[in-house]
Amino acid sequence: MRWRIGTAGWSIASQYAGRFPDTGFALERYARRFSSVEVNSSFYRSHRPATWTRWAAIVPDDFRFAVKVPRAITHERRLRDCGGLIARLIEETVGLGAKLGVLLVQLPPSMVYQSDVAEDFFSELAAATPARIVCEPRHPSWFDDGPERMLVELEVARVAADPARVVAAGLPGGWRGLSYWRLHGSPVMYRSPYGTERLGAYAALIEREHKGAEPPWCIFDNTAAMAALGDAFELASRAPSA
Repeated sequence: MRWRIGTAGWSIASQYAGRFPDTGFALERYARRFSSVEVNSSFYRSHRPATWTRWAAIVPDDFRFAVKVPRAITHERRLRDCGGLIARLIEETVGLGAKLGVLLVQLPPSMVYQSDVAEDFFSELAAATPARIVCEPRHPSWFDDGPERMLVELEVARVAADPARVVAAGLPGGWRGLSYWRLHGSPVMYRSPYGTERLGAYAALIEREHKGAEPPWCIFDNTAAMAALGDAFELASRAPSA
């Protein structure tokens, strides 16, 4: 099964330009080498529906986008009373069609698990979209039996993150029909490359932890020092090709 390996954003650093086609928009060139991308800009600002539609039009049919849910939902409203904001996000991204693969919900480190708030939010989000939902909680209270049951019941996959704030955060959790890895870079977040030895270990770990029928995702977020593309190419060389 071909893994969905990509980066946060599709900027092509000059040192990797030769590994991509010479012509086309940056996203178009990127999508000829990788099967997925994570859109983080949606966390900070809205994009016009026409923008999403244009992006979908220039990538292959089997390409998939992961879209980060806006901070207005996760950090300002903190998952409460988000019906209108959810509807706005779904309306804006409708142009992605089937190429919208995942909605990523990254929670603030200070956000304690509250069962009623979490259940209401994820139920509402799931009802609004056919896309898979993944959640990256960062408060220790989310790594317990109660939150785990809730995520399983609502078919929300818990992100496997590096660096992991608690031990359990380093492995996939919640609903296991999909595994989604976010590698932010360590020891220096957003900057450090992983290197061949660690990526070999991650390839084995991703294979071991893969439980579902859908291909696992691995997104490199260590983009600040241009390490993400190199790591993505290296992991792709170790992943199943079919």
